[in-house]
Amino acid sequence: MSQILPEVRQLGTRPVMLCPELGPPLREAADVIGDAFHHGVTWVAVPAGRLDPDFFRLSTGVAGEFLQKFANYRLRLAVVGDVSAHVAASDAFRDLVRECDRGTQCWFVSDLKALEERLSH
Repeated sequence: MSQILPEVRQLGTRPVMLCPELGPPLREAADVIGDAFHHGVTWVAVPAGRLDPDFFRLSTGVAGEFLQKFANYRLRLAVVGDVSAHVAASDAFRDLVRECDRGTQCWFVSDLKALEERLSH
């Protein structure tokens, strides 16, 4: 069975490592941080569909640990895809998305074009 590897693409003014759409759910940030360092990027784009379902249930602590690891390693995370169902289901997750999108460490974007537009500024 062949493994689908991440690719690096220039989005806006930054090289961004794009995690593949296919693969097992990502629960640990370490699953992608090593690849980010290998590729020499500071931005990682993870498809929302690849995140472990517990990421979207803040009470599990998965999102907090994931985001903290990215911050500790001075990497930035873009969660790419539709998270509207999770936002609608949880006030806490809605607040997390809003706070992340105000900052520079983690963004929730609808698609790569939206990420590219944010990175162009």
